[in-house]
Amino acid sequence: MNDEPGLRERKKLRTRAAISAAAIRLFLERGFDAVGVAEVAREAEVSKRTLFAYFPAKEDLVLHRFADHETDAADVVRARPAGQGPLAALREAFLRGLQAREPVTGLCDEPAVLAVFRLVTGTPTLAARLAEFVGAGEVALAAALTEAGVGPLDASLAAAQIVAVRRTLATANMAAVAEGVPAARRLSEAVAAAERAFTLLASGVGFA
Repeated sequence: MNDEPGLRERKKLRTRAAISAAAIRLFLERGFDAVGVAEVAREAEVSKRTLFAYFPAKEDLVLHRFADHETDAADVVRARPAGQGPLAALREAFLRGLQAREPVTGLCDEPAVLAVFRLVTGTPTLAARLAEFVGAGEVALAAALTEAGVGPLDASLAAAQIVAVRRTLATANMAAVAEGVPAARRLSEAVAAAERAFTLLASGVGFA
Protein backbone atom coordinates (compact mmCIF):
# COMPACT_ATOMS: atom_id res chain seq x y z
CA MET A 1 0.00 0.00 0.00
CA ASN A 2 2.85 2.39 0.80
CA ASP A 3 4.07 2.23 -2.79
CA GLU A 4 0.73 3.12 -4.38
CA PRO A 5 1.52 6.86 -4.75
CA GLY A 6 4.80 5.94 -6.43
CA LEU A 7 3.08 3.51 -8.78
CA ARG A 8 0.47 6.11 -9.69
CA GLU A 9 3.13 8.69 -10.38
CA ARG A 10 5.10 6.31 -12.63
CA LYS A 11 1.91 5.45 -14.51
CA LYS A 12 1.20 9.15 -15.04
CA LEU A 13 4.72 9.70 -16.35
CA ARG A 14 4.38 6.76 -18.75
CA THR A 15 1.02 8.05 -20.00
CA ARG A 16 2.42 11.55 -20.45
CA ALA A 17 5.42 10.23 -22.37
CA ALA A 18 3.24 8.01 -24.57
CA ILE A 19 0.92 10.87 -25.49
CA SER A 20 3.83 13.16 -26.32
CA ALA A 21 5.57 10.46 -28.36
CA ALA A 22 2.42 9.80 -30.39
CA ALA A 23 1.94 13.51 -31.01
CA ILE A 24 5.51 14.14 -32.12
CA ARG A 25 5.40 11.10 -34.39
CA LEU A 26 2.31 12.47 -36.15
CA PHE A 27 3.65 16.04 -36.25
CA LEU A 28 6.91 14.90 -37.83
CA GLU A 29 5.08 12.82 -40.41
CA ARG A 30 2.53 15.44 -41.49
CA GLY A 31 3.34 18.76 -39.87
CA PHE A 32 2.14 20.36 -36.65
CA ASP A 33 -0.74 22.31 -38.18
CA ALA A 34 -2.06 19.33 -40.16
CA VAL A 35 -2.69 17.13 -37.12
CA GLY A 36 -5.57 17.74 -34.72
CA VAL A 37 -5.65 17.03 -31.01
CA ALA A 38 -8.40 14.44 -31.46
CA GLU A 39 -6.18 12.48 -33.83
CA VAL A 40 -3.33 12.57 -31.33
CA ALA A 41 -5.65 11.25 -28.63
CA ARG A 42 -6.73 8.37 -30.88
CA GLU A 43 -3.12 7.54 -31.73
CA ALA A 44 -2.18 7.54 -28.05
CA GLU A 45 -5.33 5.56 -27.16
CA VAL A 46 -6.56 8.10 -24.62
CA SER A 47 -9.54 10.44 -24.47
CA LYS A 48 -9.25 14.11 -25.37
CA ARG A 49 -10.08 14.88 -21.76
CA THR A 50 -7.11 12.80 -20.60
CA LEU A 51 -4.84 14.42 -23.17
CA PHE A 52 -5.75 17.91 -22.02
CA ALA A 53 -5.25 16.88 -18.40
CA TYR A 54 -1.60 16.28 -19.24
CA PHE A 55 -1.15 18.92 -21.94
CA PRO A 56 -3.40 22.00 -21.63
CA ALA A 57 -2.39 23.30 -25.07
CA LYS A 58 -1.54 21.54 -28.32
CA GLU A 59 1.89 23.19 -28.36
CA ASP A 60 2.67 21.63 -24.98
CA LEU A 61 2.64 18.18 -26.60
CA VAL A 62 6.00 19.13 -28.12
CA LEU A 63 7.32 21.84 -25.85
CA HIS A 64 6.81 20.20 -22.45
CA ARG A 65 10.41 19.03 -22.85
CA PHE A 66 11.50 22.66 -22.86
CA ALA A 67 9.04 23.64 -20.14
CA ASP A 68 10.53 20.98 -17.87
CA HIS A 69 13.80 22.97 -18.02
CA GLU A 70 12.18 26.38 -17.58
CA THR A 71 13.72 27.04 -14.16
CA ASP A 72 17.07 25.31 -14.76
CA ALA A 73 19.11 28.52 -14.54
CA ALA A 74 17.31 29.65 -11.39
CA ASP A 75 17.78 26.21 -9.85
CA VAL A 76 21.53 26.35 -10.56
CA VAL A 77 21.81 29.71 -8.81
CA ARG A 78 19.89 28.50 -5.78
CA ALA A 79 21.80 25.20 -5.53
CA ARG A 80 25.31 26.64 -5.94
CA PRO A 81 27.82 25.81 -3.20
CA ALA A 82 28.69 28.37 -0.55
CA GLY A 83 31.24 30.87 -1.76
CA GLN A 84 30.47 30.43 -5.45
CA GLY A 85 28.98 33.36 -7.36
CA PRO A 86 25.77 32.98 -9.40
CA LEU A 87 27.43 33.57 -12.77
CA ALA A 88 30.28 31.18 -12.00
CA ALA A 89 27.72 28.52 -11.12
CA LEU A 90 25.81 29.10 -14.36
CA ARG A 91 29.02 28.97 -16.39
CA GLU A 92 30.06 25.72 -14.74
CA ALA A 93 26.63 24.19 -15.30
CA PHE A 94 26.56 25.14 -18.99
CA LEU A 95 30.03 23.72 -19.59
CA ARG A 96 29.04 20.55 -17.77
CA GLY A 97 25.96 20.34 -19.98
CA LEU A 98 28.12 20.58 -23.09
CA GLN A 99 30.26 17.68 -21.93
CA ALA A 100 27.11 15.64 -21.23
CA ARG A 101 25.58 16.58 -24.60
CA GLU A 102 22.47 17.90 -22.89
CA PRO A 103 19.85 18.99 -25.46
CA VAL A 104 19.34 22.34 -23.70
CA THR A 105 22.90 23.30 -24.69
CA GLY A 106 22.16 22.56 -28.34
CA LEU A 107 25.10 20.16 -28.48
CA CYS A 108 23.15 16.96 -29.02
CA ASP A 109 23.13 15.07 -32.31
CA GLU A 110 20.57 12.44 -31.40
CA PRO A 111 18.18 12.12 -34.38
CA ALA A 112 15.08 12.53 -32.21
CA VAL A 113 16.42 15.76 -30.70
CA LEU A 114 17.32 17.15 -34.12
CA ALA A 115 13.89 16.27 -35.46
CA VAL A 116 12.15 18.16 -32.65
CA PHE A 117 14.49 21.13 -33.13
CA ARG A 118 13.56 21.33 -36.82
CA LEU A 119 9.87 20.94 -35.97
CA VAL A 120 9.95 23.78 -33.45
CA THR A 121 12.02 26.20 -35.50
CA GLY A 122 9.93 25.49 -38.58
CA THR A 123 6.55 26.02 -36.88
CA PRO A 124 5.74 29.64 -35.94
CA THR A 125 3.21 28.71 -33.24
CA LEU A 126 5.72 26.43 -31.55
CA ALA A 127 8.48 29.02 -31.77
CA ALA A 128 6.18 31.62 -30.21
CA ARG A 129 5.19 29.26 -27.39
CA LEU A 130 8.85 28.46 -26.76
CA ALA A 131 9.54 32.17 -26.38
CA GLU A 132 6.98 32.22 -23.55
CA PHE A 133 8.89 29.51 -21.69
CA VAL A 134 12.15 31.39 -22.21
CA GLY A 135 10.54 34.53 -20.80
CA ALA A 136 9.27 32.67 -17.75
CA GLY A 137 12.72 31.24 -17.20
CA GLU A 138 14.17 34.74 -17.30
CA VAL A 139 11.74 35.90 -14.62
CA ALA A 140 12.63 32.89 -12.45
CA LEU A 141 16.35 33.58 -12.87
CA ALA A 142 15.90 37.24 -11.92
CA ALA A 143 14.12 36.13 -8.74
CA ALA A 144 16.93 33.71 -7.88
CA LEU A 145 19.54 36.43 -8.42
CA THR A 146 17.59 38.78 -6.17
CA GLU A 147 17.55 36.09 -3.48
CA ALA A 148 21.33 35.85 -3.94
CA GLY A 149 21.68 39.51 -3.00
CA VAL A 150 21.66 41.19 -6.39
CA GLY A 151 19.54 44.34 -6.54
CA PRO A 152 16.15 43.91 -8.26
CA LEU A 153 16.97 46.08 -11.30
CA ASP A 154 20.43 44.58 -11.74
CA ALA A 155 18.95 41.10 -11.32
CA SER A 156 16.42 41.71 -14.10
CA LEU A 157 19.04 43.16 -16.43
CA ALA A 158 21.51 40.39 -15.70
CA ALA A 159 18.89 37.67 -16.16
CA ALA A 160 17.99 39.07 -19.57
CA GLN A 161 21.64 39.01 -20.62
CA ILE A 162 22.33 35.54 -19.24
CA VAL A 163 19.24 34.00 -20.85
CA ALA A 164 20.07 35.64 -24.18
CA VAL A 165 23.63 34.30 -24.07
CA ARG A 166 22.56 30.79 -23.17
CA ARG A 167 19.97 30.83 -25.96
CA THR A 168 22.49 32.17 -28.48
CA LEU A 169 25.04 29.52 -27.59
CA ALA A 170 22.48 26.71 -27.73
CA THR A 171 21.03 27.90 -31.04
CA ALA A 172 24.48 28.11 -32.64
CA ASN A 173 25.35 24.62 -31.42
CA MET A 174 22.11 23.09 -32.63
CA ALA A 175 22.35 24.85 -35.99
CA ALA A 176 25.83 23.42 -36.51
CA VAL A 177 24.75 19.93 -35.51
CA ALA A 178 21.65 20.19 -37.71
CA GLU A 179 23.94 20.96 -40.65
CA GLY A 180 25.76 17.69 -40.07
CA VAL A 181 28.60 18.61 -37.70
CA PRO A 182 28.97 15.77 -35.15
CA ALA A 183 28.54 16.93 -31.57
CA ALA A 184 31.94 15.49 -30.65
CA ARG A 185 33.64 17.61 -33.30
CA ARG A 186 31.69 20.72 -32.32
CA LEU A 187 32.55 20.36 -28.62
CA SER A 188 35.82 22.31 -28.51
CA GLU A 189 34.32 25.22 -30.44
CA ALA A 190 31.21 25.16 -28.25
CA VAL A 191 33.30 25.22 -25.08
CA ALA A 192 35.42 28.11 -26.38
CA ALA A 193 32.30 30.07 -27.31
CA ALA A 194 30.75 29.44 -23.88
CA GLU A 195 33.95 30.48 -22.09
CA ARG A 196 34.10 33.69 -24.12
CA ALA A 197 30.42 34.44 -23.57
CA PHE A 198 30.55 34.02 -19.82
CA THR A 199 33.75 36.06 -19.62
CA LEU A 200 31.97 38.91 -21.38
CA LEU A 201 28.99 38.50 -19.08
CA ALA A 202 31.23 38.71 -16.01
CA SER A 203 32.70 42.00 -17.21
CA GLY A 204 29.26 43.38 -17.99
CA VAL A 205 26.92 42.28 -15.22
CA GLY A 206 29.16 43.50 -12.41
CA PHE A 207 29.38 40.27 -10.39
CA ALA A 208 31.01 36.89 -10.80
